[in-house]
Amino acid sequence: MRITEDYQALGGPPCLDFIATLRSRTGAATELLDCPDALAVWISLSPYGAHVAGLGISEDDLARAITLREAAYRVIQAARQQTAPDAGDLEVLNRAARLPDLTPQARIPDSGAALSLSWRDDAGVSAVLSSIARDTIALVTGSDVGRVKPCANHKCERLFFDGSQAKRRRWCSMERCGNQAKLSQYRSRHRSKTTGD
Repeated sequence: MRITEDYQALGGPPCLDFIATLRSRTGAATELLDCPDALAVWISLSPYGAHVAGLGISEDDLARAITLREAAYRVIQAARQQTAPDAGDLEVLNRAARLPDLTPQARIPDSGAALSLSWRDDAGVSAVLSSIARDTIALVTGSDVGRVKPCANHKCERLFFDGSQAKRRRWCSMERCGNQAKLSQYRSRHRSKTTGD
């Protein structure tokens, strides 16, 4: 599976979208970051990617990215469960966060006078990983970590940020998992009516 075929940014903290590059963690896991080019594609699709182009990504960069992703996942899960995270995972996050991150820059686009955001990326892929680490740290040390939930679709279980006012969101994406669940419930009810007749 290629990352462009199954990747969907859901908004919310970019670190949660980064964590979602490993699918079905409790089932048959699918790795979307299976080569350096896949990481380059993820970066291009991420909030950072619109203005970060042409990063040379090596196998070592990919290995560091996957190590960071898994440490971020475990630290977020520990924070959600209000348990102490592994010290090694915290060190991975903190080490990445100490590196220079992407520096936001205001620029005037070609098509108008309104300012837009761009990124200064002197540090290359390390700057993207540092930004992801800082995003993770802000999430787990802030007051909103309780809004991070796993998708109720047992085939997905993707972590998402529930920004709804009622805090009752169940699906990572209504268009994707929510509709699948509704269709499954409809089919189940229809089968029950058919077998009950």
